[in-house]
Amino acid sequence: MTSQPQLPESNKLTVIYRIEPGCLGPAGSERVDSFCTYANQELKAVDAGFVNWNIVPRHDKSLPELQYAIAGKKLDTEKTGKYLGATGRNLADFENNLHEKMAVLIEQFLKRQACLSPTSQLH
Repeated sequence: MTSQPQLPESNKLTVIYRIEPGCLGPAGSERVDSFCTYANQELKAVDAGFVNWNIVPRHDKSLPELQYAIAGKKLDTEKTGKYLGATGRNLADFENNLHEKMAVLIEQFLKRQACLSPTSQLH
């Protein structure tokens, strides 16, 4: 197991994940802001020693789904890979794990929404 580095905030990798409303079903445009709040809270502790998560709605499809930065400066794929390599991680594995985690969070969020829905209490 890789040890968790503890870096100052200014040296942490900011991961911007833009989630498309359609990923949240037909009512996704109404749910995306709530989902982003939920996902940011759930991811807060994941790799907290070296990552700041920023899950946001993807309203502008010209922006990438995933973007990386340090101290407000965007990183390209090569620099991101080097940064993650210094923490004992691989970019492809990091992204695959993130996509899997997001799929789980979407599923959990939608189940939670279904339980809170007034129509679900009629059944």
